[in-house]
Amino acid sequence: MKTFYSYSFGCRVNEAEKEEIDRQMIKSGFKFDIKKPDVYIINTCSITQKAEREARQLIYQVKKQLPDTKIVITGCAATYWLKNKLYPDLASDLLVDNVNKEFLVKLIKNRLFQPATPDLVGRGGEIRSSTNKFLGSGRMMIKIQDGCQRFCSYCIVPYLRGTPKSYEIKEIINKINSLSSRAKRSDLNRKEIASSPTAPRNDIISEVILTAINTEAFGLDTGESLTELLKKVIDKTNIPRISLGSVHPWSVNDDFFDFYRKYLPKRRLVNFFHIPLQLASNKILNLMKRGYTKEEFVEKLNKLAAINPFAMIATDIIVGFFEESDSDFADTYNFLKESPIVKFHVFRYSKRNNTAGFYMAKRLKEPSHKEKAKRAKALIDLGKRKYEEFMKKNVGRESTVLLLEKKINGYQEGLLDNQLPIWIVKTSRITPYGCENRFTTVKITAFKNGKLFGKLI
Repeated sequence: MKTFYSYSFGCRVNEAEKEEIDRQMIKSGFKFDIKKPDVYIINTCSITQKAEREARQLIYQVKKQLPDTKIVITGCAATYWLKNKLYPDLASDLLVDNVNKEFLVKLIKNRLFQPATPDLVGRGGEIRSSTNKFLGSGRMMIKIQDGCQRFCSYCIVPYLRGTPKSYEIKEIINKINSLSSRAKRSDLNRKEIASSPTAPRNDIISEVILTAINTEAFGLDTGESLTELLKKVIDKTNIPRISLGSVHPWSVNDDFFDFYRKYLPKRRLVNFFHIPLQLASNKILNLMKRGYTKEEFVEKLNKLAAINPFAMIATDIIVGFFEESDSDFADTYNFLKESPIVKFHVFRYSKRNNTAGFYMAKRLKEPSHKEKAKRAKALIDLGKRKYEEFMKKNVGRESTVLLLEKKINGYQEGLLDNQLPIWIVKTSRITPYGCENRFTTVKITAFKNGKLFGKLI
């Protein structure tokens, strides 16, 4: 039986695609192997030059360490390299762009290996052994949409992902229910799970994470909407928790707020919202072609925080875009300091060929590398402080918790209803590998050494 391993860079959409590729590979007769796979699949990212560089470094490392392994490259960086005829000597056996990614498994079988015989085909596409941090906790990524119509001036994604394409709601519901049903039929029974501390816990799906390149574009081509999807996933599936990989600013509207108020008491929607801001200077937001002002953005954040003050709000920030002055950066710093946002993902701007930003470089000034590094560090430090303050704010409240596998010194790790990690005193009431004991309720009792601690209720 041929073996494979897969790795994904970048966003949660990439992670969702990786999970789908894994399922298809096993369904086609391949076995997951982390040590010495016959084929190594890398799903790349091209959002920054650094992301591309990291992908190339991994490719060369794999080739050096596993010379007999066939390397398959796909994703945004692969698409970019193919379009621009870059790195023709790249150490890969198969390079597949985003357009053909859905045929990746067939291409691997037909071009690199003999077709798998029927008796090797896995049952239901279950992934039996994986280091994937989401699958290991029973959390599953589902891609709901691809492509983007926004063409923000810094972003290469629309050029590599194409125009928006959405899955129909009924298709998404059927997929979730189908995967949930397959997981329940898994041959990883409770005795096997309970007896093995290393056994994967994907016998049950605990959480579905809905991912999209741009949630605003969901349903543009099908006549449906994001809130309609969320309602139906909650109403028509039995998945205990539903969350969003990212929800984009244009999706956070009155319809979204009405939905959140109504469905918050059901306690199935995870109270974590990653909403990309990029910058809080109106001058720079205009240059980026984001289509909103910082005043409009903070109004949305305040409405969300008013509905649930314990919702965790995260964002993306780009430092060092064209014409960003010290004053513009100060606007962003102060905005983030005072806003309900508690977690930052900070990027330094890098030009991408064919984007509007690439041509803007001819007439606009870009901050120096040193200035970018200094600003990025300031925001990262601020983000750490705000995240710690938010964790302390949660002390004293009660929350549902999703139990994870990790255990240290008598404590077991879990995720609260807003995705904050917590450590719970392990007692006989917690059966870590039992299907029915993945969820429990805790009282958050303390914040010590950068971690939250709690006890069962």
